[in-house]
Order: sequence, then C-alpha cells, then structure tokens
Amino acid sequence: MFTGIIETTGLVSGIEAEGTNLTFRMESALASELKIDQSVSHNGVCLTVTSVADGSYTVTAVDETLRKTNLGQVKPGDRVNLERCMPATGRFDGHIVQGHVDQTGICTGVQDMNGSWLYDFRYDVDAADNVTVEKGSICINGVSLTVFNSEPNQFRVTIIPYTYEHTNFRELKAGDTVNLEFDIVGKYIKKMLAGYR
Repeated sequence: MFTGIIETTGLVSGIEAEGTNLTFRMESALASELKIDQSVSHNGVCLTVTSVADGSYTVTAVDETLRKTNLGQVKPGDRVNLERCMPATGRFDGHIVQGHVDQTGICTGVQDMNGSWLYDFRYDVDAADNVTVEKGSICINGVSLTVFNSEPNQFRVTIIPYTYEHTNFRELKAGDTVNLEFDIVGKYIKKMLAGYR
C-alpha cells in the first residue's frame, strides 16, 4: 500500500523488451536503499524490483500493465514519480493508494496561476466503478491530490510549488496521458449503491 506522497523521481535509463513485457532500468537516489522483490510505485503503478546495482535498478511491466497505464509510452530520458510502500509504523500523509491504476486519463489544460498550477483532466466515466467527489482524493501518476470542479468525466486539481518541483508534473502538458487511481472508498460505495438498483 502507498500514500501518494512521492519520495523522488527516477530517470528511465533503458528499456528492454522481453516478449510482451518491458523491463525498465531506473536511475534514482532510492536505488541504494532498495532490495530485490520490493514493491515501488512508478507513476502510480506498483512494480517489483528485480535487480539493484550501481545507483540503478530494474522493474518489469507485463502486457496487461502496459495496455492499461501510461508506462507503455515512457521513453529513455523520461522522469517517473517514485514511492516505496508505506511502512506499518509510518505516517499516513496522503490517502490509501493501492498502486493499481484504474485507467488512464488525458490532461486537457494547464494554467500557471503565479504561485500554483491548475491542471484539468478528462477520463472515461463508463470504465468500471470510477468516480470523483468534490474535495475527495485522486491519485494522478502516483501523486495524492484533492479534486475540485468534479464532473461526471472530468475534474481539476491544484499543484503547489513543492509538488511541481519534486514530481513529473512540471513536465506535464495538455494532451499527455496520465495514470489515474480513483479513491478506493468512493469505488466501494459506488459499487454497493449500484447493487441495490
């Protein structure tokens, strides 16, 4: 389980195809602290560390993951948001994030507000049990954020300077694809209500 509080970004230094899978080599300050079999969130996708060496590590994404997330679009030189699993004794600073992306969404606009940034996103409202709630939580590329202007298939978030500088939001532009994990509580409630109709 994750919290959506990004620890750092990682640089994709290499990608190797293995059948329908892709293995990513990541350079990151976290590499020396990782161990094989550890779970790490990459743009909100939980992946298992398969090797660690010399300031870098590898993870593999299978075909299902590549088709349902933006990892299939990642290229060498791209930056990816990273978060290790929350320790049992850790603080819960974000919200419950599973590392299981529900769907991708599209950034439809970015506005510089001279001290913060407004990002607009659109998603497929008919996919699964996804829902946003005004002032509720959403995970975008692994980042825990608060929704506002919540509508059936779109919403907006505000990015503060610290998040802008320490995540790959600073590179995000209109038209880009992002990973979305909707709030698990909202998904359960929507599913339960649908069962009573």
